Amino acid sequence: MAVPPVLILASASPRRRALLASLGLAVEIDPPDVDESLQPGEAPDRYVLRLARAKAEAVARRHPGKLVLGADTAVVQEGRVLGKPGSPEEAVQMLAGLAGRTHAVLTAVALAGPATAERLVAAEVQFARPSPEALRWYVETGEPMDKAGAYGIQGYGAILVERIEGDYFTVMGLGLGLLVELLGRVGLAYRFGAVTEGGR
Repeated sequence: MAVPPVLILASASPRRRALLASLGLAVEIDPPDVDESLQPGEAPDRYVLRLARAKAEAVARRHPGKLVLGADTAVVQEGRVLGKPGSPEEAVQMLAGLAGRTHAVLTAVALAGPATAERLVAAEVQFARPSPEALRWYVETGEPMDKAGAYGIQGYGAILVERIEGDYFTVMGLGLGLLVELLGRVGLAYRFGAVTEGGR
Protein backbone atom coordinates (compact mmCIF):
# COMPACT_ATOMS: atom_id res chain seq x y z
CA MET A 1 0.00 0.00 0.00
CA ALA A 2 1.33 3.44 -0.94
CA VAL A 3 2.42 5.71 1.90
CA PRO A 4 0.54 9.05 1.81
CA PRO A 5 2.75 12.13 1.53
CA VAL A 6 3.71 13.68 4.85
CA LEU A 7 4.75 16.98 3.26
CA ILE A 8 4.54 18.89 0.04
CA LEU A 9 8.03 19.99 -0.95
CA ALA A 10 8.01 23.44 -2.53
CA SER A 11 11.16 22.76 -4.52
CA ALA A 12 12.34 21.06 -7.69
CA SER A 13 15.69 20.29 -6.05
CA PRO A 14 16.60 16.61 -6.42
CA ARG A 15 18.98 17.02 -3.46
CA ARG A 16 16.24 18.13 -1.09
CA ARG A 17 13.97 15.36 -2.30
CA ALA A 18 16.74 12.79 -1.74
CA LEU A 19 17.42 14.13 1.76
CA LEU A 20 13.75 13.76 2.71
CA ALA A 21 13.72 10.26 1.24
CA SER A 22 16.76 9.42 3.39
CA LEU A 23 14.55 10.10 6.42
CA GLY A 24 11.90 7.77 5.03
CA LEU A 25 9.46 10.63 4.44
CA ALA A 26 7.00 10.47 1.57
CA VAL A 27 6.66 13.85 -0.12
CA GLU A 28 4.73 15.38 -2.97
CA ILE A 29 6.70 17.75 -5.20
CA ASP A 30 5.23 21.09 -6.25
CA PRO A 31 7.85 23.67 -7.25
CA PRO A 32 6.89 27.30 -6.58
CA ASP A 33 7.04 30.22 -8.97
CA VAL A 34 8.74 32.82 -6.79
CA ASP A 35 10.91 35.79 -7.72
CA GLU A 36 14.27 35.04 -6.09
CA SER A 37 15.76 38.50 -6.64
CA LEU A 38 17.65 40.07 -3.76
CA GLN A 39 15.91 43.28 -2.71
CA PRO A 40 17.97 46.49 -2.46
CA GLY A 41 19.71 46.67 0.91
CA GLU A 42 18.34 43.30 2.02
CA ALA A 43 20.57 41.44 4.48
CA PRO A 44 21.50 37.87 3.44
CA ASP A 45 19.80 36.25 6.45
CA ARG A 46 16.53 38.13 5.84
CA TYR A 47 16.74 37.28 2.14
CA VAL A 48 17.08 33.54 2.71
CA LEU A 49 14.30 33.44 5.30
CA ARG A 50 12.00 35.51 3.10
CA LEU A 51 12.48 33.18 0.13
CA ALA A 52 11.95 30.00 2.14
CA ARG A 53 8.74 31.46 3.57
CA ALA A 54 7.56 32.76 0.17
CA LYS A 55 8.10 29.37 -1.46
CA ALA A 56 6.20 27.52 1.25
CA GLU A 57 3.34 30.02 1.29
CA ALA A 58 2.99 30.10 -2.51
CA VAL A 59 2.57 26.33 -2.68
CA ALA A 60 0.39 26.19 0.45
CA ARG A 61 -2.14 28.42 -1.31
CA ARG A 62 -2.51 25.69 -3.94
CA HIS A 63 -2.96 22.93 -1.35
CA PRO A 64 -5.35 24.06 1.41
CA GLY A 65 -4.99 22.02 4.57
CA LYS A 66 -1.65 20.47 3.57
CA LEU A 67 1.71 21.09 5.25
CA VAL A 68 4.25 22.58 2.86
CA LEU A 69 8.02 22.72 3.23
CA GLY A 70 9.98 25.55 1.66
CA ALA A 71 13.73 26.01 1.85
CA ASP A 72 16.36 28.33 0.49
CA THR A 73 20.14 28.35 0.61
CA ALA A 74 22.65 31.10 -0.05
CA VAL A 75 26.41 31.23 -0.17
CA VAL A 76 27.60 34.45 1.45
CA GLN A 77 31.09 35.89 1.26
CA GLU A 78 31.91 39.13 3.06
CA GLY A 79 28.21 40.04 3.19
CA ARG A 80 27.64 39.41 -0.52
CA VAL A 81 25.20 36.73 -1.69
CA LEU A 82 26.63 34.48 -4.39
CA GLY A 83 23.81 33.09 -6.50
CA LYS A 84 23.90 30.56 -9.30
CA PRO A 85 26.46 31.43 -11.98
CA GLY A 86 25.09 32.74 -15.24
CA SER A 87 27.89 31.30 -17.36
CA PRO A 88 30.88 28.94 -17.07
CA GLU A 89 33.15 31.96 -16.95
CA GLU A 90 31.22 33.40 -14.00
CA ALA A 91 31.38 30.02 -12.26
CA VAL A 92 35.17 29.98 -12.56
CA GLN A 93 35.34 33.54 -11.19
CA MET A 94 33.12 32.65 -8.22
CA LEU A 95 35.16 29.60 -7.36
CA ALA A 96 38.43 31.50 -7.70
CA GLY A 97 37.05 34.08 -5.26
CA LEU A 98 36.16 31.35 -2.75
CA ALA A 99 39.49 29.50 -3.06
CA GLY A 100 41.59 29.52 0.10
CA ARG A 101 39.01 31.55 1.97
CA THR A 102 36.09 31.04 4.35
CA HIS A 103 32.47 31.71 3.46
CA ALA A 104 29.09 31.16 5.08
CA VAL A 105 26.25 28.99 3.83
CA LEU A 106 22.83 30.06 5.08
CA THR A 107 19.86 27.71 4.85
CA ALA A 108 16.35 28.64 5.89
CA VAL A 109 13.52 26.15 6.29
CA ALA A 110 9.87 27.20 6.51
CA LEU A 111 6.65 25.27 7.03
CA ALA A 112 3.32 26.71 5.87
CA GLY A 113 -0.25 25.47 5.75
CA PRO A 114 -2.32 24.50 8.79
CA ALA A 115 0.64 25.55 10.96
CA THR A 116 3.74 27.64 10.37
CA ALA A 117 7.30 27.55 11.64
CA GLU A 118 10.62 28.76 10.27
CA ARG A 119 14.26 29.01 11.19
CA LEU A 120 17.59 29.95 9.66
CA VAL A 121 20.87 28.15 10.30
CA ALA A 122 24.40 28.85 9.12
CA ALA A 123 27.54 26.84 8.47
CA GLU A 124 31.05 28.06 7.79
CA VAL A 125 32.98 26.52 4.91
CA GLN A 126 36.74 26.75 4.39
CA PHE A 127 37.68 26.26 0.74
CA ALA A 128 40.86 24.57 -0.41
CA ARG A 129 43.22 26.21 -2.92
CA PRO A 130 42.63 24.32 -6.17
CA SER A 131 44.63 25.34 -9.21
CA PRO A 132 42.97 27.50 -11.88
CA GLU A 133 43.12 24.47 -14.15
CA ALA A 134 41.31 22.31 -11.59
CA LEU A 135 38.56 24.93 -11.29
CA ARG A 136 38.08 24.94 -15.05
CA TRP A 137 37.90 21.14 -15.08
CA TYR A 138 35.29 21.25 -12.34
CA VAL A 139 33.17 23.80 -14.20
CA GLU A 140 33.41 21.66 -17.35
CA THR A 141 31.53 18.88 -15.50
CA GLY A 142 28.47 21.15 -15.50
CA GLU A 143 27.86 20.56 -11.79
CA PRO A 144 28.35 24.17 -10.65
CA MET A 145 25.83 25.72 -13.03
CA ASP A 146 22.69 25.19 -10.92
CA LYS A 147 24.36 25.66 -7.54
CA ALA A 148 24.52 28.76 -5.36
CA GLY A 149 28.16 29.74 -5.08
CA ALA A 150 28.97 27.49 -8.06
CA TYR A 151 29.69 24.29 -6.14
CA GLY A 152 27.91 21.24 -4.76
CA ILE A 153 29.40 19.72 -1.64
CA GLN A 154 27.57 16.44 -2.24
CA GLY A 155 29.18 15.94 -5.66
CA TYR A 156 32.53 16.56 -7.32
CA GLY A 157 32.70 19.84 -5.42
CA ALA A 158 33.42 17.94 -2.20
CA ILE A 159 37.14 18.01 -2.99
CA LEU A 160 37.08 21.81 -3.03
CA VAL A 161 36.04 21.93 0.63
CA GLU A 162 38.76 21.79 3.25
CA ARG A 163 36.65 22.13 6.42
CA ILE A 164 33.10 22.75 7.61
CA GLU A 165 32.03 24.27 10.91
CA GLY A 166 28.36 23.47 11.32
CA ASP A 167 25.90 21.05 9.81
CA TYR A 168 26.85 19.32 6.55
CA PHE A 169 23.20 19.13 5.50
CA THR A 170 22.86 22.89 5.90
CA VAL A 171 25.50 23.22 3.19
CA MET A 172 23.59 20.72 1.04
CA GLY A 173 20.47 22.84 1.35
CA LEU A 174 18.19 21.24 3.95
CA GLY A 175 19.21 20.75 7.57
CA LEU A 176 17.58 17.49 8.59
CA GLY A 177 17.82 18.07 12.33
CA LEU A 178 16.34 21.51 11.75
CA LEU A 179 13.42 20.03 9.83
CA VAL A 180 12.68 17.58 12.65
CA GLU A 181 12.78 20.48 15.12
CA LEU A 182 10.28 22.48 13.03
CA LEU A 183 7.98 19.48 12.67
CA GLY A 184 8.00 19.25 16.46
CA ARG A 185 7.03 22.91 16.71
CA VAL A 186 3.89 22.27 14.65
CA GLY A 187 2.89 19.20 16.66
CA LEU A 188 4.44 16.40 14.61
CA ALA A 189 7.01 13.95 15.94
CA TYR A 190 9.59 12.24 13.73
CA ARG A 191 9.81 8.54 14.61
CA PHE A 192 12.69 7.39 12.38
CA GLY A 193 10.91 6.75 9.11
CA ALA A 194 7.49 8.07 10.10
CA VAL A 195 5.85 11.25 11.33
CA THR A 196 3.13 11.10 13.96
CA GLU A 197 0.98 13.57 15.85
CA GLY A 198 2.44 14.75 19.13
CA GLY A 199 5.66 16.67 18.50
CA ARG A 200 7.52 18.46 21.23
